[in-house]
Amino acid sequence: MFGEMLIKGLIIGFSIAAPVGPIGILCIRRTIEHGRFVGFVSGLGAATADGLYGLIAGLGLTLITNFLIGQQLWLHFIGSSFLCYLGIKIFFSRPSNESAEAKGNKPFTAYISTFLLTITNPVTILSFIAIFSGLGMTNNNTIALGFILVLGVFLGSALWWLLLSSIAGIVANRMKIFSLIFVNRISGLILLLFGLYGLIAGIG
Repeated sequence: MFGEMLIKGLIIGFSIAAPVGPIGILCIRRTIEHGRFVGFVSGLGAATADGLYGLIAGLGLTLITNFLIGQQLWLHFIGSSFLCYLGIKIFFSRPSNESAEAKGNKPFTAYISTFLLTITNPVTILSFIAIFSGLGMTNNNTIALGFILVLGVFLGSALWWLLLSSIAGIVANRMKIFSLIFVNRISGLILLLFGLYGLIAGIG
């Protein structure tokens, strides 16, 4: 039972994380400029938020779910504004000359930023609720099974980010400074467009 629930969580976590959106773009860009570890840690921030939303959905915590959905306009605005800020900052940034190994608090800030971006998107919890309901894994789960499920979601999501940062790291080893400038321009523009789209959709 526990093994089956863990595998289900792994599949769900991997599937939800896999579509390349703004978090994926951010992870790729950070991997290329700062190394695989920072890129992977960026993904772990998103994986943590996925696990938290998975916990809420998997245990049927409807009070929290309803609150998040009720506040989704403000959360969406905050997340989209943060994306715009990151997009502009990255677009105008110059490639770093530091080594690929992370220094200072860069891994921490990378983790926190992607966690906040993911947690301010309440649509994620709706995805979990839909998947869990379809598989009959909500409300009647025991606490133990719920935590096993969430562990699987986190590990599945983390597995995707490890895979993505590893592939981006291979590409990064072949890139030069002028290529990194191009990456900053493109990724910054994409993130800005994601943020603007989110703001416009929220207003509409």
